[in-house]
Amino acid sequence: MNPTVKSVLGVFGGLIIGSAVNMALVSIGPMVIPPPAGADFSTMEGLEAAMPLMEPKHFVFPLLAHALGTLVGAFIAALIATTRKLRFAMIIGVAFLIGGVLNIIMLPSPVWFTLLDVLVAYLPMAYLGYITSLRFNAEKAN
Repeated sequence: MNPTVKSVLGVFGGLIIGSAVNMALVSIGPMVIPPPAGADFSTMEGLEAAMPLMEPKHFVFPLLAHALGTLVGAFIAALIATTRKLRFAMIIGVAFLIGGVLNIIMLPSPVWFTLLDVLVAYLPMAYLGYITSLRFNAEKAN
């Protein structure tokens, strides 16, 4: 297969699988850590209204979703790409970062969470996904 086509497919695969991981964790979160009494997490309006009621524990799964979604997506993109694996992993990181910033604009969150999310969950996780793909390929080669 053409290396460029393979790399582009890796990016699309990374975006799709990373997004699925993100969505799964966001969906599971309220089952593991129940929302505050009276909070409705099913709509953006409900989330916005519940924000003042939320404690730090309620932000664990959103942070995990953003970080692990990016990590898995970048891993997939770097694993599939034939060349410039770091570039394709970071494309995933930037795409998820843009989504995260848009989410912050639409749904303001506490400053501590915003900073932690933007600084830790996207570009560092994309780089970690790239490193993990290199180690995975090295293990597979042995």
